Amino acid sequence: MSAVLGHSSEQASKPKLGVSACLMGVEVRFNGGHKESHLLTRALTEYFDFVPACPEVAIGMGIPREAIRLVGDTDHPRAVGTVHHAMDVTEQLADYGEHMAKEMSDICGYIFMQKSPSCGLERVKVYRDNGVPFETGGRGIYAQAFCARHPDLPVEEDGRLNDPVLRENFITRVFAYAAWQTLLKSGITRRSLTEFHARYKYQLMANDPVQYKTLGNLLGTMGRNDPAEIAPRYFSQLMSALKQPATRRTHTNVLQHLCGYLRQTLSASDKKEIQGVINQYHQGIVPLVVPLTLLKHHFRRHPDPYIALQVYLQPHPENLSLRNAI
Repeated sequence: MSAVLGHSSEQASKPKLGVSACLMGVEVRFNGGHKESHLLTRALTEYFDFVPACPEVAIGMGIPREAIRLVGDTDHPRAVGTVHHAMDVTEQLADYGEHMAKEMSDICGYIFMQKSPSCGLERVKVYRDNGVPFETGGRGIYAQAFCARHPDLPVEEDGRLNDPVLRENFITRVFAYAAWQTLLKSGITRRSLTEFHARYKYQLMANDPVQYKTLGNLLGTMGRNDPAEIAPRYFSQLMSALKQPATRRTHTNVLQHLCGYLRQTLSASDKKEIQGVINQYHQGIVPLVVPLTLLKHHFRRHPDPYIALQVYLQPHPENLSLRNAI
């Protein structure tokens, strides 16, 4: 029951995360400052190896330096100087993004600096010719180039990680990405792919129940196809499904499914207690960790080999306490 009691041993080494260097407290900002995130430098540093990068410094812009901003088309903006408009570093930032995408081939996620014209993932201000920003905004030049090379990589902005649901979702995806890299190293077979999917059954049901069935149907075609050909498509769809944040409703559905495995072994009073706690979770009275802890307690007393393999029960290290706040 190790998967229930603690995080899977297959993640013994810490996953690597790319990160905007300023978020790690490195003084690389245009004004010579930083934007240290205590979530990263204090809470997460024990569980991840961070690989910091600052594209603006890397392309030789110096510290301190003239600030840049995005101008023109929101889909294809240019990165130019805020004082000297003739200074255009669009190509340099894009080229560095492609370069780092190759260099960081072993990362399992990336945390970008929000609102940055080089690193922002969304809603970065893009200015019209008259100096007024568009309402929609765009994406940082470096981030755009990097993410285009790694479409399945879990990526997030530092500010969004303050949301407990988005934080838990991102880190769940990071460990899923790491688990997939482990699977690739050991070799894709029909059996390994089927077993991987089986372990993610209830996690997928929590994130995207429809996509869980779709992925199952995709694996059902393996008899007619090479599993190595299906694997990349399966993984892309898996990561897309896991990106959908689970809700109290979908979590409640999964909790009820897990209860079904205890139907024959629990007393009436134990069943009533579990249902009461799940109902409290569904109503928002207690966090997810409460019904999960109770279920794990019963599965320790009444082990089930299939449930023991389920990633859902521990998709990330328990000491991160990510489910205490959702």
